[in-house]
Amino acid sequence: MTIAEARELFAYSAWANGLVFDAAGALPPEQLSAAIASSFPSVRATLGHIAGTESVWLRRWRGESPASAPAWANDSLLPELRSRLAAVEAEREEYLAQLGDSDLARVVEYRRFSGEAHADRLADLVRHVVNHSTYHRGQAATQLRHLGVKPPGTDFILYLRAAR
Repeated sequence: MTIAEARELFAYSAWANGLVFDAAGALPPEQLSAAIASSFPSVRATLGHIAGTESVWLRRWRGESPASAPAWANDSLLPELRSRLAAVEAEREEYLAQLGDSDLARVVEYRRFSGEAHADRLADLVRHVVNHSTYHRGQAATQLRHLGVKPPGTDFILYLRAAR
């Protein structure tokens, strides 16, 4: 992986997150928080998990080991979640802009919420974060379908076509 590829993957992920947040934003508040069985109990909770997790991983890359997801990931309404995620995406873009290809081989040492120590290559963590958000966007898409909303297409190839 090159740093250009990492930046492209995160540009894709930000694009896809934006589409899902747009679709969720059309829901009334009671539907946004409606209980729909999945990994997380509602569309809002699923989107909060995506945003909070992206924040946690960026903190880890910067040498921190947060003990939990940020409180705003669980407590915020959709507009604040979207704003917080946009700030994380901008900070991550600035972070990646300072790196070269060789930096992706750097091993990031961090602790999980359980306190367990881990160390992984930054390139592998980049792939993990993008994949993690993709997985949960899929869950949000299913939750949106259960609420009668057609979810947006967020496939990588659609991003590439839109970017061209």
